[in-house]
Amino acid sequence: MIYDVVIIGSGPAGLTAAIYAQRARLHTLVIEKQPMGGGQILNTYEVDNYPGLPGIGGFEMGMKFKEHAEKLGTEFRTAEVKRLHTENGIHKIETADGIIEGRTVILATGASHRKLGVPGEEELGGMGVSYCATCDGAFFKNRTVAVVGGGDVALEDALFLARGCEKVYLIHRREEFRGAKLLQQRVKDASNIEILYDTVVEEICGTEMVESVSIYNKREEKRRNLPVNGVFLAVGISPNSDYARDFVQMGEGGYIAAGEDCVTNVPGVFAAGDIRTKKLRQVITAAADGANAVASAEEYLYRSV
Repeated sequence: MIYDVVIIGSGPAGLTAAIYAQRARLHTLVIEKQPMGGGQILNTYEVDNYPGLPGIGGFEMGMKFKEHAEKLGTEFRTAEVKRLHTENGIHKIETADGIIEGRTVILATGASHRKLGVPGEEELGGMGVSYCATCDGAFFKNRTVAVVGGGDVALEDALFLARGCEKVYLIHRREEFRGAKLLQQRVKDASNIEILYDTVVEEICGTEMVESVSIYNKREEKRRNLPVNGVFLAVGISPNSDYARDFVQMGEGGYIAAGEDCVTNVPGVFAAGDIRTKKLRQVITAAADGANAVASAEEYLYRSV
């Protein structure tokens, strides 16, 4: 069986692509690595910047995306994509369970949390080191934690944790944040958030659980040990694009080179959402990419008839 469109990934970009593809009456398959699907948004406590749905929970939103796609009859398959190649104009998606064929492919596997790369991070993973405040924050109620990072996610994590934690240290390596000004102000107004600018984490310490972080203030050239019960790392993301590394052109950091039309350098292959080169990575831009990718796929299919 050869599908008109094979969508790899089931976050907001992939699910929006599925919705648009189904409405276009294209024979569509969505391949998702995790059975639940939904992407990173499932781990977001609250989404406050998606038009018309202020304050909606990330999990609820992700489920609504998937329910919409399912209602239109989208076919889903759980599999991990290992490699892609093209033969005679048909794209072959290799998985552990066999090869799936598509006339067009939309790459929408998003991105994953970047590691800090310091001693103790791996050893104490799941024992106080976390990459998801909304997933693990409840375990640290009335305790002291640190958040590392300076973008929107780090600021949001600090605010979320401040609701239940006794104290939150927000550690940022630069002298100012990169995140939205509104979030910055909220962080500064929170009485139990202490901001540590120009500071880096050198080690996460503890035996069976996180007990402290070793930090270095670059401006003051001073080191100290900061007692904390948990460390939440929000230092950016890396694209989940390894499976396509020898298949499509990539830009800096492994992001797939594609513009607003989501067209890659391989005919019939498109990239949507956080995986592609773009300035803003948000739910709304991922959804827009999903729609644009299908529009480009339709155009390609019609030209190929």
